[in-house]
Amino acid sequence: MRLSDDFISEVKYRNDLGELAASYMQLKRRGRNLVGLCPFHGEKTPSFNIYTENGSFYCFGCGTGGDVITFVMKIENLDYLEAVKFLAQRAGMSMPEDDYDDSMSRLRTRIYEANREAARFYYKKLGEREGAEGLAYLRGRGLADSTIRHFGLGFAPDSRFSLGDHLLSKGFTESELIAANLVFKSRSGRGVVDRFYNRVMFPIIDVRGNVIAFGGRIMTDQKPKYLNTSDTIVFNKSYNLFSLNNAKNSKSRAFILCEGYMDVISLNQAGFTEAIATLGTALTIDQATLLKRYCDEVIICYDADDAGQKATARAINILRSAGLVVRVLRIPDGKDPDEFIRRHGDKGHAAFKNLLESSGNDVEYRMLQLRTGFDMTTPQGKLGYLNEGVKILAELDNPMERDIYASKLADDTDVAKPSIMEQINRLTRRKASARRKEDFKKMQKNLSARDDRINPQHASHLRAATAEENLIAFLVNNPDKQGYIESRIKADDFITDFNRKLYLYFLERIKNKKDPMTAISADFTADETSQIYRIVNAYSNIRSTPQALDEYINIILEEGTRMTANDIANASTDDLSEYLRKLAEQKK
Repeated sequence: MRLSDDFISEVKYRNDLGELAASYMQLKRRGRNLVGLCPFHGEKTPSFNIYTENGSFYCFGCGTGGDVITFVMKIENLDYLEAVKFLAQRAGMSMPEDDYDDSMSRLRTRIYEANREAARFYYKKLGEREGAEGLAYLRGRGLADSTIRHFGLGFAPDSRFSLGDHLLSKGFTESELIAANLVFKSRSGRGVVDRFYNRVMFPIIDVRGNVIAFGGRIMTDQKPKYLNTSDTIVFNKSYNLFSLNNAKNSKSRAFILCEGYMDVISLNQAGFTEAIATLGTALTIDQATLLKRYCDEVIICYDADDAGQKATARAINILRSAGLVVRVLRIPDGKDPDEFIRRHGDKGHAAFKNLLESSGNDVEYRMLQLRTGFDMTTPQGKLGYLNEGVKILAELDNPMERDIYASKLADDTDVAKPSIMEQINRLTRRKASARRKEDFKKMQKNLSARDDRINPQHASHLRAATAEENLIAFLVNNPDKQGYIESRIKADDFITDFNRKLYLYFLERIKNKKDPMTAISADFTADETSQIYRIVNAYSNIRSTPQALDEYINIILEEGTRMTANDIANASTDDLSEYLRKLAEQKK
């Protein structure tokens, strides 16, 4: 069973896409549409478009498209039914009962419930005899009981079955616990074995307050020191961030990016609730894009060792590409935030605040790091520093920013600023030229449809596939023309399978007096949905006259009779004669 079209239409009607999207991103009006920086990939030039007339969106940068349901699925990491529930609740509507398959939604809910019960179990164990070592560790790191309670920190007992047995007794099934990655199947046949044991536990909570995963620190020298939940249907370590639920409520638009759980927790205890951390992996573009929804600036606060500095350099590029302002905080004596805060005791907040306020932007940090690698007392050292510094400044988009740092570079090297600016401008022009060539190649690739994974026949039948798409867009936007279109062309006349499938789908819905687009998110995959909205929203850019419609149909019919070189090579004399006769008739 499935949700009715009437219910889905009402949900979409009561949830304006532009209004909803504006709560996640900044939008500007451009004609009838709204545009903004895409929330699904990092970009500096807005390519995300909301079409207010039909309540849909499409990003020309990453190719993601859909309706308000698709938007919620993507931005909140929900499945279809959960997104509908989210929107229904937002609109004050009740979900229909017993007329849809929500097995995946139920499993997701059960994983949330299992994680929440596991968090309660771990927290309880921390205060019992089994968790004494874990509690001593946390208190030894200077954490107050209120902080431990706020973060829900806990302890996984040194047993391989305690959590699994507890959750099974609460009515969870083995398959649910395995899906949550809380346990795994025992090789000995004992049932299920706990994933975490003898570890201090850190619940990972999403921005909606759900416990989605755990991190655990071992109490022995065993490796790995930190272990995280593997990816599940509710958790992706490359997409989520530790303590983002706290940071988004901090009222700060500048977040502090740390390396680990303890750094974040110590900073929170000291009053810096805007602190966050990645989850055992290097920062990803998905995490940077997620951050862009909640802040404008990120202050990187990684360790001062070689690994930390390499991670900082990598994070700068990723954060900048997502459109975020970046600063870098340097802690004296190579300390990490946790050590620094504890070292200063009651004055930790003031001391760290001073560091924050004096932290330089990412350009100053990169230039300072660069300078340490050259001997500035020699001409060769100055030249090396100058050449590499110019490369950094040429990457800056803001001309005023380039000008300011060119002055500093001139002072450092005793080289005239005009000479430095000439080098910067030369590199900037070279990069701009390379970018134009790359954009041209990308445009060529898009026009050739070589990367069309949804319709792989597109590239080899470019003319026909383009006409098919235009015909489909025309049909969806002019359903009253369905009779005429059917009288002139059949589904079998379509050259590409995917477009034939779309044509039949829309014909059936129109014949049954249903809105063509209402159920797209339910009936097609996310990638197919994006493709469909690209096709349909291109209608405003195609010719939509009756003459144009006939032209689209004629092209499809012509291409259907066109013989390939292989066909011609293997055709009989009679076949070739018939083919030439048909071509002649088409030209009359």
